[in-house]
This record gives sequence, structure tokens and C-alpha cells, in this order.
Amino acid sequence: MSNLRVPVWLLVIMALAGPYWLAAQSKPAPSPGDASISKAVGTIKTLQADSVTIAAESGGDITATITPATKILRVPPGEKDLKNATALPAQDLQPGDRVLVRGQASSDPHTITALAVIVMKQSDLSAQHEREREDWQKRGVDGPVEKVDAAAGAVTIASGGLGTKRSIVVHVGKDTVLRRYAPDSVKFDDARLAPIEQIKVGDQLRARGTRTANGAELTAEEIVWGTFRNIAGTITSIDTANDSVTVRDVIAKAPVVVRITSDSQIKKLPPEMAQRFAARLKGGASANADQQARGQSQNAGNAAHGSDSQPHRPFSGTGGNGPPDLQRLLSRLPSSHLADLQKGDAIVILSTEGGSSGAVTAIQLVAGVEPILTAAPNRSLLSPWSLNASGGEGDSAP
Repeated sequence: MSNLRVPVWLLVIMALAGPYWLAAQSKPAPSPGDASISKAVGTIKTLQADSVTIAAESGGDITATITPATKILRVPPGEKDLKNATALPAQDLQPGDRVLVRGQASSDPHTITALAVIVMKQSDLSAQHEREREDWQKRGVDGPVEKVDAAAGAVTIASGGLGTKRSIVVHVGKDTVLRRYAPDSVKFDDARLAPIEQIKVGDQLRARGTRTANGAELTAEEIVWGTFRNIAGTITSIDTANDSVTVRDVIAKAPVVVRITSDSQIKKLPPEMAQRFAARLKGGASANADQQARGQSQNAGNAAHGSDSQPHRPFSGTGGNGPPDLQRLLSRLPSSHLADLQKGDAIVILSTEGGSSGAVTAIQLVAGVEPILTAAPNRSLLSPWSLNASGGEGDSAP
């Protein structure tokens, strides 16, 4: 399978442009003296009076000259053809719009005279992405993979928070779209198409589709999964020059180098908040066990009536006296920075799987967690699905 990254929006634009290209190419072929036909795909970077500069997907910038003869068509995301395309005045083009330009190439490979421009407006794409994110929340399930039956097209995940968990069987059909996150990224646009055979126990998986009435099964339309690491331990060194920390992982019993990027989320729990969370975590675990023993029949009845049909949020807590929601607490805290960390700090980290170098990239790092590690040293406290980490520009998924 190719590792070429092809965003969804690009596939749609190319599909839409196909009929237009065929119509254009039905005209008499240019004479040998005519300029050759070229195309450019990318995002509008800047606009001039009679041209636009495109940040091309192939790399570098390309300037497309707009003439009175240039046809500019706006297409909504999700369209399969140009039936609903509308003419767009050149002055309505904006930075951030996605475009495919077809035109006459010049001797300069970075310039092109546009014959046609197919446009997906940034505002249309943003609205579509928001609708898709809402649908993932409404019809999605997520959790670590417990079992994979590739022959039967079924994956079982453990869904729920720090309290009661339930198993959900995710059914994979011939039309199900499966994507796997890249080893060092949680951006959806970096996810690659991959078969069910690549899913393994312990992976974090999210699926969107139709659930049964009792919520125990889901027929998936789309699945995305990845291998993420939960690291817990103390900082043994900080390398500010290379934006990284070395952590002594108490679970793996080994040091690990963690890179900090501009996308990494760093939070620091105040001591009193960490103490309260640890106390509730201890109490919630025992209380939840007692609740399970006393309430199995009631839970089964609620599930049968579909009371578990609310949008699925990982690690959302159980409410009442159940275990708390760490992500909810973290969302209320201001962001911290690498300079705020010190050698000896107790931290928990959600990271990527990492590449061949052995280093990993932090998705989220939380400091000030010594009481929590004492209360639950082997518990995974962070989840990639609650971070909105895939919401970069151009992403079209959870």
C-alpha cells in the first residue's frame, strides 16, 4: 500500500474536476506551438489583482494567473459531480480555500495561466468538518481493543471510563473505511488506509456507525485506530535545546525520551486538585465494585431500553460518587510549558507509538500527579479521543 498522503478533500476535488477536464479536452488539441497543459492542487496562500499564489500539495508555491476567460467553479464538499457547482467571481477567492487549477504552463515551473479553477471554500470545509466531528460524537464508540476476529470482520473494544466498562463488538463490512494513525501523529489527515488484520489487542480504536438497541454492537461505517502509549513516572532530565524530557517509566521500568512539540498539551495539576482526584479515584474504585454487585440487573434493563445512547465520550466518568473525569479537570486549567517542568516532577503522558529512534512525541503531558500515581500506578488515565488532537486544518474526522 502506498504511503502517499492524500487528503479526503483532494480526492473529492479530483473526482469533481474529472468531467470538466474531459469536456475541456474534447476540444481540438493544441498545436505544437501552444503551451502545454498543467495543473496545480493546493491551498490559496495569497491573492493579487490578477493572480493567486497556491501552497501546492506537491511542495513549494505556484502562482496562477487569472484572466477574464478563466472559469472558476465552487463545489460543496461531498458532491460527486459538478451538477451543483456554481460560478464564483475571482474576487470571492480567499486565503485558505482549497483549489485545483488547470491551465497553460510556462517555462517557469512555478507559474501557470489558469483556464479553470475548481474551488472548495474554506468555510464550507470547516462546516463539513464540524458536522463530521459532531456525528463521531453522536454515533461513535471508542476504547482499547480487546479482541480481533479478522475472519469474521469483528473487533471487540472495552468502552467506558475509569469506572464500569462494557465490551462492544464493532462489525467491519466490505464498505467500512478503515484508517490507521501514523506512528508519530494523531492527525487524521496523516492516517493511512489499512486492513483489519493490522488492528491488534491494546490499540486504541474509534468507530462510527449504527448501534444496536442495547448498545452492545455497532455496524461500522468508518474506523480509525492507532497505537498510543501511556507513560507514567518521574522526569530524570530536561533538554530545552531539543525540546524533550527523559522520563523513568514506572510501568516499563526503563527511561524514555519524550519530544515536546507545539501541538503537545502540557498541564500542571495544583496539589489540592491532585489529592482530591486521588482520593476519589480510590473511593470510586471500591464504590464502583459494590455498585456492580448490587446493580447488574438494573444496568441490564437500562441497556435494553437504550439508555446508553448518549454521545460517547471516553473517560467521561460515571457521575455521582464514581471515579472522576481527569480530562474535564484538565480542560479548566491553563496551559503550561516545558520551562514550567522540573527534574523529579511526577508526570503522566499520552504519547504516540514512536518511530525507530525509540523517542516518542507527547500528545498530552500532565505534571503534579504524584498522589494519583500512588493511588493508581498502573491505570491509563489519558485517552487520545478526548483531546481533539485530530482537529488540525484540513482534517475531516474525529
